[in-house]
Amino acid sequence: MTTTARLPVEGDLPGLGGATSWLHSEPLSPAGLRGRVVVAQFCTFSCVNWLRTVPYVTAWADRYRDDGLVVVGIHSPEFPFEEDVGRVRQALAGLGITYPVALDNDFAVWEAFGNRYWPALYFADAEGRLRHHHFGEEDYERSETVIRDLLAEAGSVVGDQRVAVAPRGVSLPADLDTLGSPETYVGYARASGFASPGGVRRDHSQVYAQPRRLGLDRWSLSGAWTVGPRHATLDEPGGRLSHRGHARDVNLVMGARDGPVRVTVRLDGAPPGPAHGLDVDDGGRGTVTDARLYQLIRQPGRITSRTVDITFDDAGAEAYVFTFG
Repeated sequence: MTTTARLPVEGDLPGLGGATSWLHSEPLSPAGLRGRVVVAQFCTFSCVNWLRTVPYVTAWADRYRDDGLVVVGIHSPEFPFEEDVGRVRQALAGLGITYPVALDNDFAVWEAFGNRYWPALYFADAEGRLRHHHFGEEDYERSETVIRDLLAEAGSVVGDQRVAVAPRGVSLPADLDTLGSPETYVGYARASGFASPGGVRRDHSQVYAQPRRLGLDRWSLSGAWTVGPRHATLDEPGGRLSHRGHARDVNLVMGARDGPVRVTVRLDGAPPGPAHGLDVDDGGRGTVTDARLYQLIRQPGRITSRTVDITFDDAGAEAYVFTFG
């Protein structure tokens, strides 16, 4: 039995031929997928919004595979390091993703769908017609209902049991009741809220200083950094990146250009203790190795506005974007 009104037809499932390569599968096509219900999800592996959807999408892939569902990931990279096949493969393996993934480094599949969002879900019926879409996180119950309805239309008997998901770690949903800070890019192409005196010197090494105080949703650099369009690179050991925000979680997408970079995180000037994130200990110590999202802070209890300082003991740190939860 279906539980939604009949879904409208939104068009045909676009082609996937623009993918630069595939993981976990030979190249797929709408014609080859005919007869199967398809859920296509656009993703990029450092995106916290996508990471929070992963437990649900992988659960759907497992639960409904034998009923005729094919989940297809479409990895369209936000940052250059996400174009590397080895890094994508490692990131997906760490998340337990085994369904087919198209690597869309040229954004050809993105454009074929007319997509503009990470994450984005597109649902196609067994006749190859798009019947539903959802942009962003949440709406998981509705999305699973759409899957079940499309499978039922195709003649599958899916039973009453739905998936049971218990997210944890970085996949824990954002605390929307307390989330007050927007994602904050460090590269000058999309940066806002920069507070170091004198502003940014683009594409050249510059010694920056911290302001006397940071206002809410403002950030600063200290030490010698080169700020490029996509990220800032630390040129000498001992530099610092600071942000003042209001959120349970503080994440930072980082990389290490020349090898591992040791970091020390402080929360309002003190070790984070029980407020430390997954990637630092209670003393705030951690190491940046692979380019990815690092969870630095997860506040327990009452959420207040806090200042996070990240000091880098080694040169070569690359900072891309703060995200929050």
